[in-house]
Amino acid sequence: MIRLFHVSDVHFGAEDKAALAWFGEAVSVEQPDAIVMTGDLTMRARTAEFEAAAEWLESLGRPVTVEVGNHDLPLYNLFARFVRPYKRYRRLERMIERPLEIEGVAIVPLKTTARFQFRWDWSKGHVGDKALSRTLELIRKVPKGDLIFIAAHHPLIDVGTKSSGETRGGGVALDAVVAAGAHAVLSGHVHDPFDMPYRTGSGRLRMIGAGTLSMRTRDDPPSFNEIRIGDGRFETIARKMGVPDEAVTEAG
Repeated sequence: MIRLFHVSDVHFGAEDKAALAWFGEAVSVEQPDAIVMTGDLTMRARTAEFEAAAEWLESLGRPVTVEVGNHDLPLYNLFARFVRPYKRYRRLERMIERPLEIEGVAIVPLKTTARFQFRWDWSKGHVGDKALSRTLELIRKVPKGDLIFIAAHHPLIDVGTKSSGETRGGGVALDAVVAAGAHAVLSGHVHDPFDMPYRTGSGRLRMIGAGTLSMRTRDDPPSFNEIRIGDGRFETIARKMGVPDEAVTEAG
């Protein structure tokens, strides 16, 4: 059995140290095959926050894949946001980079952040044509029979959580990755876990959201998802600090 820990929205600069210790203990004891981090490692994309995040990820001692979140783009430094918005994030990627090879499973990234949008709230999601095309091309390269998990920061469509992604282009992207054969979309942003089915005439997948390990909780306490994979199927467990594990949801 393969086990992934899906974590999101740690927000170094507003991190919950008790939640980080709880998660770190679970990693140390259970040794998941990999950790999928779906964005917002930092609070304000400051260098010190990225350095703290990289140090924490390295301390876990497991293979990690990281997606960028809206909080990982500079907010107040407009020059950096427009000219080199991902510079500090890419430096972090290099700091923690290691091969992520999971037999029978492909983690495919989908960028949902944007340096600028024609609306007031730039924290919301956006899937551009270029980002979607890149993701679909990566899906086409996945070996036949592998499970395909899309890793994005924003939920591609809203699922009724307290917070919202309002992802522009998300519905189109979701239908496209279903048609391409994806099995799940892993996301964060809303700070509460969820696991919901999505079906079209082309197929079906599961939309799986991780909570937060920061002080910025919503309805649920700090949490992460455990994903168990075996025999071409997978199941998820929302693991909430101080709360018994929720019932397993089967999919595949």
